[in-house]
Amino acid sequence: MQPALETRGLGKSYGAVEVLRDIDIEMAQGEFLVLVGPSGCGKSTLLNCIAGLEEITAGSLMIGGRDVTQEPPKDRDIAMVFQSYALYPTMSVGENIGFGMKIRKVPKVDMDAKILQVATLLQIDHLLDRNPSQLSGGQRQRVAMGRALVRDPKLFLFDEPLSNLDAKLRVEMRAEIKRLHKTTGASIVYVTHDQIEAMTLASRIVVLKGGDIQQIGTPQEIYDRPANTFVADFMGSPPMNIIPAKVEGARLVMGDVTLAAPAGLPDAVQVGIRPEHLMLAAGKPDLQVTPTMIENTGAECYLNFALNGVTVTARLPGRMDEDSTDVVGLSVAPGALNFFEAETGMRIDLRGAMG
Repeated sequence: MQPALETRGLGKSYGAVEVLRDIDIEMAQGEFLVLVGPSGCGKSTLLNCIAGLEEITAGSLMIGGRDVTQEPPKDRDIAMVFQSYALYPTMSVGENIGFGMKIRKVPKVDMDAKILQVATLLQIDHLLDRNPSQLSGGQRQRVAMGRALVRDPKLFLFDEPLSNLDAKLRVEMRAEIKRLHKTTGASIVYVTHDQIEAMTLASRIVVLKGGDIQQIGTPQEIYDRPANTFVADFMGSPPMNIIPAKVEGARLVMGDVTLAAPAGLPDAVQVGIRPEHLMLAAGKPDLQVTPTMIENTGAECYLNFALNGVTVTARLPGRMDEDSTDVVGLSVAPGALNFFEAETGMRIDLRGAMG
């Protein structure tokens, strides 16, 4: 089966300014591919290049096995959902959903059946006669999604579709999009700056920084085996702790804390550990720390402390006194350490290290 999307050496420049470099992606049919990264990383530009809204200045782009590098958007067989709903205010919900089919002169009986099918799938079939001004933000976003779904294209493109919604609606719509993908098996490319969205929705994630791909992998691969300290810091909330360390024989020295070091490490490294892998010690602790700040979030708390010149966060169950400065004993989960090169921040893979 042909890949749903393939880019080879794709680049985009504005004059002398390169915003995308050597983007190589192969996306399987039915995959949910999420492009994630901080503002200005190039993720929306890449989506616009896929859509044909931006001209590609290097490399090639294939959709469904067909080279569309030079083709206009209308010939690429794609449907796009934008951050802004872009609904026609004077048209009803049903008319908004069916507008594209009307332009293509789809017979009315077929159009009405498709509108009802998609509206039922999105649970807005009872709203078909309303105007957009009578809808909530989440309902409007469903209408925008419905307008794309009636197309039945080779590729769906979502450009930060939940950014305009409040926190509760974002969670609801995230679940709706996930359900929609499972129901339809559609091929989706989804842009977001929200790493929680990326982790919960994606089949695979593409992490971008400054126009370059940092890592491509499943959510679990990227979380457990970040390719570098940028990915480690960006993916995760709170992010992975990155602590400078020296290796002295079989010991890993981080300020006044010493742990066993696996064989094969260079003399200086950066140690990565997820906040949930620092646990309250049941026996002899691996480190004893003095809290610099405690944040209670309800079911758990974040304990911050200083270690070798950096602030480290432990995610612990339950609540703690936010004003406490009592020493806390912590243990490191077995096999939970990640190692990165001191100078480049690139991952060091070792047998016995997690990932």
